[in-house]
Amino acid sequence: MPSFADSFWSGDYAGGLGVLFGKLQQGVQENQQMLQVARLRAEAEDLYGMKLAEIGPATDRIIGGFSRDDGASVRKAYDGVRTEMEEAAKNHRKIAQSIRDLVINPFTRWCDAHEMRVQNSQDDLQARIKLHDKQAETVKKLRSHYFTKCRLVEDIEEENKMAFQPAENSPKAKIPEIKVTDREAEEDEPVEIGDEVYQPEQVKKILAHILTTIRLGETKVPILGTYQNTSSGADIVEYFQKYMGATSVSHAERIGQDLITAGFLRLIGNVGSIFANSSKMFYQWKPKAFQWSGVPEKKQPLGRTFSMASDAGSVDSPVAGTVSEFLAGWNPINTQHPNETPGDRLRREAAEADERYKAGVRKLDQLRCQLEEAIIEHLRYLERCELDRLKAIKTIILDFSGTISNVIPSLQSTVDKMMLYQETVQPLGDLRYFLESYRTGGFAPKVVIYENYYNSADEQTFGVDLEARARADRKRVPALITTILTFLDNRYPDLEGDEARRSVWLVDVPLHQTHRLRDILNTGKSFSVESLEPYEVPIIASVLRLYLLELPDSLVSSHVYEIMKTIYSTPASESTDSARISVLQNTLSQLRLSNIATLDALMTHFTRLIELTSADETYIAALATSLAPCILRPKVDTSMTMEERYSYRLIRDLFNHKEAIFTELKRASSLSHSVSVDTRPRAISTDESNRKANMEARARAIIASGSRSRATSPGPSPRGHRRDRSSGGPETRFPVQVSPTATADHIKQHRLSTAGTRQSLEVPSDAAPFAAPEPANGQPLQSITNGSADPQAPMTSATYVPGMGDGMDDVGVEKRNSLSRTQARFSGRRPAPGGYNRMSGADQMNRDSGGSLSGYEDGSGGGRYGVSLTDKPMDD
Repeated sequence: MPSFADSFWSGDYAGGLGVLFGKLQQGVQENQQMLQVARLRAEAEDLYGMKLAEIGPATDRIIGGFSRDDGASVRKAYDGVRTEMEEAAKNHRKIAQSIRDLVINPFTRWCDAHEMRVQNSQDDLQARIKLHDKQAETVKKLRSHYFTKCRLVEDIEEENKMAFQPAENSPKAKIPEIKVTDREAEEDEPVEIGDEVYQPEQVKKILAHILTTIRLGETKVPILGTYQNTSSGADIVEYFQKYMGATSVSHAERIGQDLITAGFLRLIGNVGSIFANSSKMFYQWKPKAFQWSGVPEKKQPLGRTFSMASDAGSVDSPVAGTVSEFLAGWNPINTQHPNETPGDRLRREAAEADERYKAGVRKLDQLRCQLEEAIIEHLRYLERCELDRLKAIKTIILDFSGTISNVIPSLQSTVDKMMLYQETVQPLGDLRYFLESYRTGGFAPKVVIYENYYNSADEQTFGVDLEARARADRKRVPALITTILTFLDNRYPDLEGDEARRSVWLVDVPLHQTHRLRDILNTGKSFSVESLEPYEVPIIASVLRLYLLELPDSLVSSHVYEIMKTIYSTPASESTDSARISVLQNTLSQLRLSNIATLDALMTHFTRLIELTSADETYIAALATSLAPCILRPKVDTSMTMEERYSYRLIRDLFNHKEAIFTELKRASSLSHSVSVDTRPRAISTDESNRKANMEARARAIIASGSRSRATSPGPSPRGHRRDRSSGGPETRFPVQVSPTATADHIKQHRLSTAGTRQSLEVPSDAAPFAAPEPANGQPLQSITNGSADPQAPMTSATYVPGMGDGMDDVGVEKRNSLSRTQARFSGRRPAPGGYNRMSGADQMNRDSGGSLSGYEDGSGGGRYGVSLTDKPMDD
C-alpha cells in the first residue's frame, strides 16, 4: 500500500499538500459530527430519563385511586409498573452519564488535540512553501539580472571594437561656467519694513541701533546645539513698539516678519519662518544684519560641531557632535573602484551578479531540500494521525454501543446492529481508499539547476541531463553511477548474509541523511570510491535512487511511456514473450546511447545481485516496485498513471530477459554508431581553444597507424596510362579501398586470394566476385569493444562496467569504416531498405564491430556478433 510520503507530491508542492489537508480538515469535521451524535444521544437519554421520572409524581397528584386500596393485586401491579418506570429513568440517566464520561469528554479533548496537530503541520508547511516560492522568484530575478549583465558586457565589448574614432572628429567638451551674482547690487535696493520703504543707509542705521540696544544671548536647542546672537520674540516686539512706532502687537509682528523675509532674522528651534510675540520663541540675527550694521558679530568658540550652511551662507547653525562627525565622514565622490572603465565596471557587475545568482540557487536548493525533508516528516506524522483518528472513531463507536448495551438489555437488537456497524469499520481499508482516491503523485523532486551563461555543466551533478553529465565526465555512463555501483560491489561481501545484502535497496533511508551525502557529491566533479566509506551502504544506494529521480527525464524516456503502455496492454493470448522482447528491443533502441549504457549497468548490477543472493519472488517484486519510478515515469502523473504498473512490468522483463534484450541493443547500437560516424553530418565546432593540440595529436595518430597510411602509387603498366579512358565497364571505373579496420596482413592475404595478377587500381571482374572468409568454427565471437577483442576480461563484481577509466586514446573506431560505403564497394548494389536486419547471414558473419567487411588474421571467424557497451570517453 502506498504511503502519504509517496502520494501527495506535485510540481509546486502546494497542490498535493492542498488535497491532503483538505481531506484532513474533512476528517476534523467528521470528528465533530461523531461528537454531535454522542451529545444529542446523551441529551435525549437524559431527557427521556427525566420524563420517565416524572411519571410517578404525576400519578400521585391524582387524589384517590390506588392509594385507597393497599392490598389489591391491581395495586401491586401498578406499583410494579411504577417501579419499573423509576428504574427505567435511572437506567436512561445512567446511559447519558456514561456517554458523557466514556465518549464525549475524552473524545472532545482528543479531537481538539488532533485539530491542533493538523493545523500546526499545515501552518509550518505553508510557511516553508512561501519561503521556497519567494526564493524561487528571487532566483528568477537574479538569473535575469545576471543574463542582462552578461549581455551588456558583450554589447560594450562589441561597441569598443567599433567605437574608436579619430581625435579630430570627436566633439570638444564644453567647460562649465559658474556665474556669481553681484551681491553689492542687491544692497542698493530699498527694503520694505512695517508698511514703509527704507533706503539701505536707513536700514543700516536701524539695524545698528537694534543690535546695540536689544539684548543678545545664547539659546540651547536639544540635539542641534547652542545658537549665538539670539533674542526672544517678546523682546523684539517691545523694541519695535518703543523705538519704531509700532502701534500694536500685530504691527510689530509684521515688522519682524519683514526682517525675516529680508534675511536679517530667522526662527530657531522650530519649523518654519513665522515671527510671533512670544517669550518662548527665539530668533537669531543673521550675519547679514551684522554686516549691514557694522556691529561686530559674536562668534561661537571652536568646538566639535559642524555647521550646516544656510540659504545665505551662514555658519552659525550648530549641530551635535555625533551628527557633525557623521556628516564630516560623508564623501559622495569617494568610490571603491577608482580609475575603472565602463567595460571593467560592467564585467565586475556581471561577476557580482553571477555570484549572487549562484548563491541564490544554492540557497534555493537548500530551502528545497529542507522543504522536502519537512514535507516527508509531516506526511509520515499526518499519516499516523489519520490512522489514529480512524482507530479513535472505531473505539468511540465501540464505547458508545457498550454504554447502551451494558444498561438496557432490551435494546440488544439495536446494540447488535451498532456492533455490526462497528465491525464494518476498517481503518486500513479507509486509509487505502483515502490514498487511492486522492493521491496526487509520487515523490519526484524537481531540481532547479544552475544555468551558466556559457552552457557549462561542471558545477553540479544532480538534476543535470544524463547525457550532458556523461559528456562532462567523458564517459558513456556518468561517473557517479559507476562509482556507486563499484563501491556496492566491493561492500556486498562485507555484509552478513544474503538478507542484509538484499535489504540494501529496500531500506527506507531518512531523506535528510540522503540529502547530506547528496550535498557532498553534488559538485560536478568525479569522486573516488574511498570517499563513500564513512557512509552506510543503504544511504549510498538511496543517493543513487535519488539521482535517478532527480533526472530531468526518466532513464527510459517518458516519450516512450505510451509505447510501453501499448506493449503491456496487449492481451497475453495475442502476444508471446519473444514478440514482446523484440518490441522492447526496438523501443529501447530509440534511447540515447548514454541511457542504454546506464540502464545496462544498472540491470547487470541488480540481476547479478538477485542471482548471487538467491532472491525469492517476493524480494524481486519489492525491488522492481522500488525501482519503477527511477527507470520509467510518465510525463505527468495523473490518477490513471498512478494506478498503472507498466514501469514495474518493464523492470521485471529487464530482470528476466536481460541478456536477450541488451545483447541485441549492444549490437544495434554499435552498428548504428559505426554508420553514424561516417554518414552523420557533424556540426561545425566553434571551439578553437585546443585546435593546435588536436591537430598535432591527430597527425601523430595518423603517422603511428600503419593501416591508415596511404598506399604507394602503382608503377606504370607496360601499356602505359592514359587519362582519357579507363578499362572495364562503368562499374569498375573507381578504385576500391579496403576497410580501414582490417590489418595490413589481412589486406595482403585478401588481395592474393582474390586475384593473383590484379593491379592496385583494378577491381575484380564479375567472374571473380569477392568472398569473405567463413568462420572456421561455430564458437561465438568474444565481446568486442571498439574493434578490439579481449577474451580474458574478468567479471569481478556483480556489476561489470567495462572500460571504466579508459581515456580518449583507447577509442579505436575509425571515421571512414562506413557500412554503407563498404557494402556498396564490395557488392556493387545499394542496400535494401529496412536497415541492417535485411542483410544476409553471410554478410553479418563477415562484419566486424565497426560494420566493415573484414575477416580475421587466422582466417577464422568466431564470437558473438556486435559489441559490448563500454564506459569509454566519447569521441565527439
